Amino acid sequence: MSIILKNGTVYDPLNGIDGEKKDILIEGGRIVDKVNERKATTIDCSNKVVMPGGIDIHSHIAGGKVNVGRCLRPEDHAKSVLPRTAITRSGSGFSTPSTFMTGYLYSRMGYTTVFTPAMPPLMARHTHEELHDIPMLDKAAYTLCDGNWFILKYLKNGEVEKCAAYIAWLLKATKGFVVKVTNPGGTEAWGWGRDCRSLDDVVPYFDISPRELIKGLVEVNELLHLPHSVHLHANNLGRLGNYATTLETFRIPKGKAANERQILQVTHAQFNSFGGDSWKNFESKADAIAKAINHSDSVIIDAGNVTLDETTTMTADGPLEYYLHSLSHLKWANRNIEMEAAPGVTPFVYSPKAATAAIQWAIGLELELLIRDPWKVLLSTDHPNGGPFIRYPRIIAWLMSRKYREKTISELNKAVNDRSTIHAVDREYSLYEIAVITRAGQAKALGISEEKGHLGVGAHADVAVYDIDASKLNGSEEIEKKFSSAAYTIKDGEIVVRNGEIIKTVDGRTYWVNPQVNEELEKEVMKDIEYNFKRYYSVNLANYPVGEEYLTRPAQVKIDTELG
Repeated sequence: MSIILKNGTVYDPLNGIDGEKKDILIEGGRIVDKVNERKATTIDCSNKVVMPGGIDIHSHIAGGKVNVGRCLRPEDHAKSVLPRTAITRSGSGFSTPSTFMTGYLYSRMGYTTVFTPAMPPLMARHTHEELHDIPMLDKAAYTLCDGNWFILKYLKNGEVEKCAAYIAWLLKATKGFVVKVTNPGGTEAWGWGRDCRSLDDVVPYFDISPRELIKGLVEVNELLHLPHSVHLHANNLGRLGNYATTLETFRIPKGKAANERQILQVTHAQFNSFGGDSWKNFESKADAIAKAINHSDSVIIDAGNVTLDETTTMTADGPLEYYLHSLSHLKWANRNIEMEAAPGVTPFVYSPKAATAAIQWAIGLELELLIRDPWKVLLSTDHPNGGPFIRYPRIIAWLMSRKYREKTISELNKAVNDRSTIHAVDREYSLYEIAVITRAGQAKALGISEEKGHLGVGAHADVAVYDIDASKLNGSEEIEKKFSSAAYTIKDGEIVVRNGEIIKTVDGRTYWVNPQVNEELEKEVMKDIEYNFKRYYSVNLANYPVGEEYLTRPAQVKIDTELG
């Protein structure tokens, strides 16, 4: 299919295009420099905004704990129901939407790529089955590495290259994309009823600290030349005064990244920017976190905005979920996945009238507004932990309109004025900056910017068109409305959404990495894997890896790297 998007106002930060009126040409699922105009479908985009398709670097859309959340909360599914149509399947769920509904809702907002951030290796087969079930989107999963006994042992013994060889095997076995670390050390300690509250606490029975674990995994990540940095859920998330731990964590990585990117992404940083020593004096420390990021060339963050909704929290950080349950007294589920991870799930209510929720709302926006370089901060809610992804348009409106922020502040608990600085922040995002934090910056951070997150020749034809006249934005409510309902979403050159309605369903790709190590090192590590599987695991080694057959529908994208 050939398409001409005619005379749109284009925002394409990876190519330095800031509101330029131009045509975008599409053929064969790619952006091209010319098409046969007589055979092409022409769409008039005059007075409309054209951006690359949206990318979400961190959204819990598939896997074991997502399904636990769905099962735990039937009341959440009653809140939002999507009827079946001639084109789409039915679905339900507000904070934990079902698989098909997830794809449809993202696509209606102009999103085309979503990566899920925490896959226990033992649950990888199921995770990929669910990813296959989600239409409209390209996807990937991040392999959890923090509580893994092999990794803990190798790094404790200083065997970094063996650890790299093991992680290379693990990423291939699970068809994972990223080295994900959640509460390093703490998730394994949770298996013994403990936690790691300091970067120098020791993991029970492994004699290794979170600091050593982060440092070792960063080194491994760079040795393997992986496209994305280590994806870190930092220690003490959700705890009072945790900003000090976060600042200390920023100082751990040293050196230069292998792939012209930062070497650490601290994810959903809002939850790690807490000041105070009691909930009565809980306050924002986003200014301190933003200052550190402004002066760092090693670290980026995603924000983890709170959207002031009732939602479902879920994370591989088991101790955190128990802590939230103990605060809220709401229902709680916990799992311990052998030798690998300990996730948990519990509902949570971010009431606008509660001081804590109001300040958390402020922290997420402060991070995005106080970090000067938008390439260093990415939009996310840590769906569904801070709120559902369907609220992204509302966050965009808050970022673009101080007036809208002030209106929201007037409806919040008054503590937000005393214990945050959000009321004093004048900055308003431009459409160009929105395109950075929702598209270009996310693609660059993931290492997929050659073909995604931009509208240059050769890129995947993933495009979002919004019915927004950039010359006369008419206030925050219109911004939210227009970003909620794309005029057109184009996926791989196919028009899939028109005026916010799904008109065609398509499958997407699954991305994974294929790191290579030398044969001798690989054989040595495989002997260790085979021995320990027989000794500890409840599954046979042959049944553990995700086979190629799991990735035949939809297409798979394998990114090759080598041990450096």
